[in-house]
Order: sequence, then C-alpha cells, then structure tokens
Amino acid sequence: MDAEIRQTILMALQEIPKGKVMTYKSLAEKCGVHPRTVALVMKYNKDPELYPCYKIVRANGEVGGYSAYEWQKTKIEKLEKEGIEVIGGYVPLKYIC
Repeated sequence: MDAEIRQTILMALQEIPKGKVMTYKSLAEKCGVHPRTVALVMKYNKDPELYPCYKIVRANGEVGGYSAYEWQKTKIEKLEKEGIEVIGGYVPLKYIC
C-alpha cells in the first residue's frame, strides 16, 4: 500500500471529533479510496492511541471488528469512554459524523 494513502487515512482519523465516529465508507470517501483500503489501514494500525481506529464503524452503525485483545469488547469500552453509546453492538446514528 502506498505510504501517502496510509498517512492520509491515519491523519483523517485524528480529525474525528471527540464523541463521534465515522464509517469505513465515509472515511474512504473523504480520503478518495475504497472502504477496504480503510479497513486494511485500520487492521495494521500500530498506534491506536494516536490514530483512533476504534472510532470507525460499519455503515449501519455496527461496531465491527478491532484488532486488540478481546477485540469487540475493547472497542466498545473505548467508544463508551468517549461518551459514545453502544446498544446491542451498534452505535446510534447520532454519533456518526
């Protein structure tokens, strides 16, 4: 993968406001790439504290995966710590920017 594309996606992650999430699709559109490219960058993100990949959800609001230990539980905990509700594995649309 092109390092410039990867960096563009990671920098866009840092722009997501506190208490909000984005979808793979919306982040992909913002960066001019395919949503699978976003997913690949999220999968290999080595610094989730600096680049908050846990703030990316599926188009329907489903939390989806996370590469950390106990992946989905960890992702939900991080989202809730930011004040984002997760109900039945889904983030309500009001949190999606």
